Amino acid sequence: MPSPVQVRCCDASGCRSAGSQALRTALEGARDAAGLDPSQLTIKPVGCLRQCGSGPLVACDRPGRTRLFGGLSPGQAGALIADALAAGGEEETVPATTADALAAHRIDLDGPFFALQRPVVLEGCGQVNPESIDDAIAFGTYAQLQRVLQELSPEQVRDEVRRSGLRGRGGAGYPTGLKWDTVALQPPGPRYVVCNADEGDPGAFMDRSVLESDPHRLIEGMAIAAYAVGAERGFVYVRAEYPLAIERLRLALQQARSRHLLGNHIHGTTFNLRLEVRVGAGAYVCGEETALLLSIQGQRGMPQPRPPFPAQSGLWGAPTLINNVETFTAVPAILREGGDWYAAMGTEHSKGTKVFALSGAVVNTGLVEVPMGTPLRTVVEVIGGGVPDGSPIKAVQTGGPSGGCIPAERLDTPVDYESLLELGSMMGSGGMVVMGSSTSMPEVARHFMGFSVNESCGKCIPCRAGTVQLAQLLDRFVERRANPEDMDRLDALCQMVKVTSLCGLGQSAPNPVLSTLRWFRHEYEAACRQPADALATGRGR
Repeated sequence: MPSPVQVRCCDASGCRSAGSQALRTALEGARDAAGLDPSQLTIKPVGCLRQCGSGPLVACDRPGRTRLFGGLSPGQAGALIADALAAGGEEETVPATTADALAAHRIDLDGPFFALQRPVVLEGCGQVNPESIDDAIAFGTYAQLQRVLQELSPEQVRDEVRRSGLRGRGGAGYPTGLKWDTVALQPPGPRYVVCNADEGDPGAFMDRSVLESDPHRLIEGMAIAAYAVGAERGFVYVRAEYPLAIERLRLALQQARSRHLLGNHIHGTTFNLRLEVRVGAGAYVCGEETALLLSIQGQRGMPQPRPPFPAQSGLWGAPTLINNVETFTAVPAILREGGDWYAAMGTEHSKGTKVFALSGAVVNTGLVEVPMGTPLRTVVEVIGGGVPDGSPIKAVQTGGPSGGCIPAERLDTPVDYESLLELGSMMGSGGMVVMGSSTSMPEVARHFMGFSVNESCGKCIPCRAGTVQLAQLLDRFVERRANPEDMDRLDALCQMVKVTSLCGLGQSAPNPVLSTLRWFRHEYEAACRQPADALATGRGR
């Protein structure tokens, strides 16, 4: 039995970089020095506790009370143990010096950062030990897989997902139930299920956090999906830059096999499933589904024309279901609570919740999961706390290099697929970068265009050459040597690259430029040199 007093230490990569491992060692030493053992006080490594900018994060649980602390040093471990053991949870039983030492590090769990969130995908993050299948099972993981296999047909599972209104969280927002039906209804033969965990957007760390924090939940979601579409083999495609996520995912797969939750005759049924990890070499274009599939097959990851779509002809020519980490991880909760429960959250066309990686010029950086339709202003100013120095927000960039920059006057826009597209941006996988008043928008556009230049696979000329030319034009604006004709060239070239590129990388690469031209055109105009005749007559002053 776990002890009634528990200290949960964030062991995700972000907190590790802030010193969480040294802090946990110090906490174990302080517990031993106090003459306690794990039966009296459990010190448990967990995944992301969400307010990442305050790491290392530690939560202290006792009956009727949970406290969260951030930024503690190993030297404060003794004070934290004393606080965790405070008799009856009463403040007065803790020495004043101890209480004072911890006061500045305490994070308000009733504050807007946590109170306005609705954890569905993240409900196990920070609660379970990501390296313990026993802890995951105790939390309820794999219960829905067992129920599905023993009580529901594949058609009933797909119906529940359709009713939920879940749309793909990888960026395009394609209806998940419709995609599952497309795969399931293909002619008899092999099928595959693939998780796209190739999270390459600058400022995005949602998938990494889930993989590091709750890998068994992802495995359960993939297994349910495989049963629903008739697949018996699957792959998780993870970028090599996520070593801790890869390590924990591989461990979780090994543990699931040892418990017969993967393999043959799962839960005594005829359902069989093999899942494997494939590590990508870091090519951003492999986040595009056709390039990803080629990479899994051991070929160079380059986008292919569609149709046929992967749901019809994917891995080795077989129907293949591709969803991302967040989509698969939402599935167990949908099956547990029902599709109608999930559909009750969000908006008419964007159901459920969405996880964002909130970063940039904002007080509270970290993971945020809110119902679809939540205004951007609520996310960045209320949950995020606004710009640290109190100055106004200038813009919010969503969707990574494929998205756009939304100006402060549009922050009351609800977060959903259609509303963001109308503003010239997109949901993307969920990166959300806040920009302060000193940010130069042409520089932002150049930064993202440089990323697209470096990550283009080079297969099609519009992307290979067009992004380079766009980057060169943006150099002229940033260096204030552009002329008014460059404005027209920039807009025309953006439209050409957007319309004629082969895959989503090239098609969306102009978005940061087009959105900043739309909302911050005056900054581009200010960077243009005035004609010589205007300067001579004083009109250019």
